[in-house]
Amino acid sequence: MPLNYDHLMGLKRDGDRFSYTDRETMLYAIGIGMGADPLDRNELPFVFEQPLLKTVPSMATVLTRVPLLKDCGYDYTRVVHGEQGLTLHRTLPAEGELIASARVTAAYDKGDGKGAVIYTETVARSAADGQAMFTLRSVTFARGDGGFGAPAGSGPAPHAIPDRKPDATVALATSRDQALLYRLNGDRNPLHADPELARRVGFPAPILHGLCTYGVACRAVLQAVVAYDHTRIAQFNVRFSAPVYPGETIATDLWVDGTMVSFRCRIPLRDNVVVINNGKCLLAS
Repeated sequence: MPLNYDHLMGLKRDGDRFSYTDRETMLYAIGIGMGADPLDRNELPFVFEQPLLKTVPSMATVLTRVPLLKDCGYDYTRVVHGEQGLTLHRTLPAEGELIASARVTAAYDKGDGKGAVIYTETVARSAADGQAMFTLRSVTFARGDGGFGAPAGSGPAPHAIPDRKPDATVALATSRDQALLYRLNGDRNPLHADPELARRVGFPAPILHGLCTYGVACRAVLQAVVAYDHTRIAQFNVRFSAPVYPGETIATDLWVDGTMVSFRCRIPLRDNVVVINNGKCLLAS
């Protein structure tokens, strides 16, 4: 069935349970490139459980895969991840059990042939005490589904990047097998593994998951801004603007204004194409 605005706005789920162990925590860190140098004392605590395993804050994006939009009516083959937001209410533990609630918060109609924009929110709580752990906000762009009767527009304006030279730039290489590693976190979309399918839909090779690039950006903030103190990151929001190919180096430009970190990711060897824009990280004081 095609998209229906009233049906879409009524979508919600409560009580989905998810659990993870230190294995998933280490696998996520390795999936975004941590531990590539096993002698790096700053990154080792994210991939080795002794004496105390640290968690990458962006890991929250893979811990609750709620199928909220499954069978909602959009053309799955033409859907892209537009934006991702994360608010951490507490530091992620290295293992735990979560209870998630999810809902559609807004939808916009860009018009026939121009697509639909769908905003969703997922709140994850600790199963142990019922307290909120994190909130995810995601924007889905359904390119083939405009003209379904929602309000016109695209939603709120994104975070503005400062108009000055960045205060720091961090270049982090991805490996050619990065997408094959990252997909073990749960996103098995064949676009990230099957060369034939990738070519069929217009890419010269399988592309890296957007959320993997998101994790690499989080690594850059950990490295350059908070000295790998994972407890400092309280919010992490981005807009995706272009795909990354495994093996490319991602340069993250950072602007630091007190507890506000603005950032943008680009690919230097591909004419500095911007792959993440309007990045906003809030730090805990």
